[in-house]
Amino acid sequence: MTSSEIVAFDRLKHAQLRPTRQRMALAALMFEDGDRHFTAEQIFAEAQAADIQVSLATVYNTLHQFTEAGLLREVVMAPGRSYFDTNTEEHHHFYYEDTGELCDIPGPAVTLACCPAPPDGAEITRIEVIIRVGTKS
Repeated sequence: MTSSEIVAFDRLKHAQLRPTRQRMALAALMFEDGDRHFTAEQIFAEAQAADIQVSLATVYNTLHQFTEAGLLREVVMAPGRSYFDTNTEEHHHFYYEDTGELCDIPGPAVTLACCPAPPDGAEITRIEVIIRVGTKS
């Protein structure tokens, strides 16, 4: 096994996900270069370039399984436009509107002066801040 396959295997086992051939191959792509952000379409293109035989539907299913297992965080930018983040620690993001790139902001770098009370019967489970930026004119 390569080092990226070992990392993938360990992550899947720790998350109690069965290390199928497709999950292993996709996990190796996602986690081999450390923390990163990507879309399902980007991972699908990387899989095709690496000659990994998976459908786009399998990529979506795997991303959602990994998110539910805590291996990824989903960052929803707009309806139908999600990024997946391998950094599952508490943090925030800069979103470059002109390029679609996400960059991490350490959690403690953002402070809130106040936070509204959640609706009745709900509780705040996490606060995520996305700061949208563009190129200066």
